[in-house]
Amino acid sequence: MARSSTGLHDQLLAAALRLFVQHGFRGTSLADIAAEVGCSKASLLYHFSNKEAILGELLLPVGKEVVALDARLATLPGEEAVRAGVAGLVDLTVRFRQEIKVLFDNMADATSLREADIEGLEGVGQRLVGALAGGSSAPLDRVAATMALGGMFLAGAGPLEMDEETLREAMTVSALRTLGRTPG
Repeated sequence: MARSSTGLHDQLLAAALRLFVQHGFRGTSLADIAAEVGCSKASLLYHFSNKEAILGELLLPVGKEVVALDARLATLPGEEAVRAGVAGLVDLTVRFRQEIKVLFDNMADATSLREADIEGLEGVGQRLVGALAGGSSAPLDRVAATMALGGMFLAGAGPLEMDEETLREAMTVSALRTLGRTPG
């Protein structure tokens, strides 16, 4: 039975993600990805112009989710933004663990997802820090927010062997403590 074009496209993305996580972006060739799904390199190139295009498409949903979270947080006052920011970032990090691992492990190669590619992505990091700082501009609050933000992404991308629920709880408690908030 022939695969649909959309089905093959999705299979190629899934295979690329697995291989990028296992072998890194540079350690995975287009031929490796095609072989993983049992298609020709020519079929892969019908769907993606190059390996960077695959990486960009894998990271695009993460960028869009970050922008959507940023928009939600912009409507919330101080403490609500802090807690909603932690909950949203933990959820995003756990859902996109593999993509975030690929991003962190291959930062130099992740140029295929530029801020200009996703409306609202420019400056999102600083806005998320502001939300996690509860709108405070105090250095202690901004540094804690930066550490919490970075720590959540690193923990999600790390080799932590635990189920999703345990990871969510540990990340939430740790981020809130970093921000000087009482969990719960």
